[in-house]
Amino acid sequence: MDKIILASGSPRRREILSQVGIAYDVIPSNIEEVITQNTPSLIVEELSKQKAMDVANRNKMAVVLGADTVVALEDKILGKPKDEQDAFEMISALSGRTHFVYTGVTLAKVSQDGSMVSRTFHEKTAVTVSKMSSEEILAYIATKEPMDKAGAYGIQGAFAAYISGIEGDYYNVVGLPICRVMRELKEI
Repeated sequence: MDKIILASGSPRRREILSQVGIAYDVIPSNIEEVITQNTPSLIVEELSKQKAMDVANRNKMAVVLGADTVVALEDKILGKPKDEQDAFEMISALSGRTHFVYTGVTLAKVSQDGSMVSRTFHEKTAVTVSKMSSEEILAYIATKEPMDKAGAYGIQGAFAAYISGIEGDYYNVVGLPICRVMRELKEI
């Protein structure tokens, strides 16, 4: 297998790749993200491609993996909370409802001659959050866990106590749909 470069500083993506035995280097993309799309699936594909291409153009002969994850409630994207009040509002909106998590992934490889091969795709997972009281939301926010996560929660952490169901790839919600990534790596 070609050398893999993860174009992301996400510790969750690193954990997933390590969990399945993929050796990789980390070179985060430093580009300013530009969104020209307006639907969650196209936005994550666009951003993953920007990140992957940025790093791939500087690292020939390696497969660069760029990824971007968003949480969407009725097509409104919930990013990382600005502060605790923002986190409270996001979690309150998710409470007792089903929302969707989209992760876009781009795999890109630049050959020595400058030619590029790439694949871009996304996965979508439905996540249902049980009804939460204000006290439960505040207690979760007090853990500081939601502050660096899209939608103000991490399914793999303390918030697991409030996830009543998912439909789709669990690892997609964590930040990298690893089964699909593995299939696509074989093709590139």
